[in-house]
Amino acid sequence: MDVNAAVAAAAAIAGVLTGVIAMLAFRVSEREQKRPTRTSLHTDPVLPPGVDTVLSVLRSSAVVLDEADAVVKASSAAYALGLVRGGKLAVEPMSKMARDTRRDGEIRQVELDLPRRGTGRGEALAVSARVAPLGSRLVLLLVEDLTEARRIEAVRRDFVANVSHELKTPVGALSLLSEAVMGASDDPEAVERFAGRMQIEATRLTNLVQELIDLSRVQNDDPLEDAEPVRVEELVAEAVDRCRHQAGTKQITMASNMGAPEGLEQGGGGRRAGGTAELHVWGNRGQLAAALGNLVENAVNYSPARTRVGIAARRVSAPGGDHIEIAVTDQGIGISDKDKERIFERFYRVDPARSRQTGGTGLGLAIVKHVAASHGGEVTVWSSEGQGSTFTLRLPEAGVARDRAAQHPDLDAEDGQPHTAPSPYEPLPAPEVLP
Repeated sequence: MDVNAAVAAAAAIAGVLTGVIAMLAFRVSEREQKRPTRTSLHTDPVLPPGVDTVLSVLRSSAVVLDEADAVVKASSAAYALGLVRGGKLAVEPMSKMARDTRRDGEIRQVELDLPRRGTGRGEALAVSARVAPLGSRLVLLLVEDLTEARRIEAVRRDFVANVSHELKTPVGALSLLSEAVMGASDDPEAVERFAGRMQIEATRLTNLVQELIDLSRVQNDDPLEDAEPVRVEELVAEAVDRCRHQAGTKQITMASNMGAPEGLEQGGGGRRAGGTAELHVWGNRGQLAAALGNLVENAVNYSPARTRVGIAARRVSAPGGDHIEIAVTDQGIGISDKDKERIFERFYRVDPARSRQTGGTGLGLAIVKHVAASHGGEVTVWSSEGQGSTFTLRLPEAGVARDRAAQHPDLDAEDGQPHTAPSPYEPLPAPEVLP
């Protein structure tokens, strides 16, 4: 009986010891599993508190790198710019900056030109990259896209250079002519001749300054703030009246398919459209009149004597609603394909010699392009050398444009590119050679 009790006691003690040892082993194993390893440090780094929130609201592209140059965090803008691919930073100069900053802790900044992904035009993407340490192991990379800022700066620089050149020409001519008048004070005929030239140069200078003001106003003002329904017939009549003197001097006939205003021949300027007298567009009356006036004035200035300029308007159907097309057709020398790509640029002239004779500034078509774009439309050109040209101003009809402006007040239709398109209007017949 005593032996059995001793065996039972020994078995109980052995069971307790086994349970204690098992419990200790389980606790040790659990502690080992919770202990961080080198691998976990690399694959699952922890961002400092608040950094994730800050990165999500930054306008710059943001990338956080660990000590192995693996991407811990990247914003959607960084992926859009092509900075991150396959979990790695894809731009080697930026990777080198990150390694140098991780080594010495210094903040670095540099501007780089990167190839633009997805385009075959070889355009460069201008960026500014800034690298700074983030804690003891991480590095923060901020990238700002400077492409648009550089483009605007280049446009501004070219514009200032062109304006300076264009202003110097008439101002210099006025200075020389005034000296010539002073030197010919005893010759009435010479004084009269020089005074006439001074009037021409003064008019050219006045026109240049006025068109610069008009272009600045068109680019900066919102034409839909004072928008109203504008009758196309009134715009055509105003444009014709503006060019009546120049056309009469060159014996140019102006034809239209609108209700014929006084002194304007009806018919022959394009296809007649039913109900053209009731066509309306929605926008700033002054800007629309200036744009159409520039097209008609160019047609008259660049047409030979005893020819015809046609003005046609019609309503056309479009997926977003009906549009109004106003086409101005001339019988001039036409425009070459290489010039058609540039005629809407500021100060560009197809024929500089002809522009000097007519007093052209090279800003008229640039104004037309901006007016059309700001009103939700476009201007297109059809031209064939030796057969004349047709410029078509295409604008949303009054009701369609008003509804779209109300639904999308911040809509900006300008794409900044010139347009060329086949003309939907019949070209005028070739000018007759008169004795």
